[in-house]
Amino acid sequence: MVGFWGNPYDNRDMSTFTESAATALQLIVSFDPVLLSIVGRSLSVSATACAYACLLGVALGAWLAVARFAGRGVVLTLLNTFLAVPAVVVGLVVYLLLSRSGPLGHLGWLFQFEAMVMAQTLLVLPLATALTRQVIEDAEVRHGEQLQSLGAGTALRGLLLAWDERYALLTLLITAFGRAISEVGTVMIVGGNIDGYTRVMTTAIALETSKGDLPLALALGLVLLAVVLLLNTGIALLRGWREHAEVQGRSAAFEAASLGGTR
Repeated sequence: MVGFWGNPYDNRDMSTFTESAATALQLIVSFDPVLLSIVGRSLSVSATACAYACLLGVALGAWLAVARFAGRGVVLTLLNTFLAVPAVVVGLVVYLLLSRSGPLGHLGWLFQFEAMVMAQTLLVLPLATALTRQVIEDAEVRHGEQLQSLGAGTALRGLLLAWDERYALLTLLITAFGRAISEVGTVMIVGGNIDGYTRVMTTAIALETSKGDLPLALALGLVLLAVVLLLNTGIALLRGWREHAEVQGRSAAFEAASLGGTR
């Protein structure tokens, strides 16, 4: 019963939260082996998936940005549609592909590291492709005609523009990694959340919370938040450094033109 003095269970809940937070910080500071194992596996899966997805996505996105062909609008519409596909649907598709009766069942990847990498790669690939296409297409508007007049074909033009926009594409890589490491539905389906083998941060948080092991779940949540914070900080620093470099480049060009004019 809630009386004048408030709910008598509030202090108990606050005490439980304080104890869980203190234990979670202790797990992090003491480098708990279980915690480190889960964090390391999560980083490894997401980093590998992002490497594959960004390599394919940058190549495909750069080509889509400069190529002109019949049905290009349909392809772009499908690409934008894949951006909105729920993660659990991607996990279901990969599960069906890797199941024993599926076309890739002979690989034996289901509930393995490879299955989680494959699922996250397919999840991140549309994002990497769409963002790359937008970045390169904007660069194509500014410099594509000049490169084309110099004899650069579609593939070479896309490659040169991608190199010119490499800092923006690096931001894309960080964004894709953040998308992959914070995902739970896909890896839960294809990885099975097996302790010591396929348990990653997001699936472990969901499991430990349901079990009532709040300290470990909270510790993993804090680590995940720290990773996302570092990613966003990296994006901000990279963006600021790029803008500063562009300002310095324009200033240097202006000074060179001024000195040339006075001579």
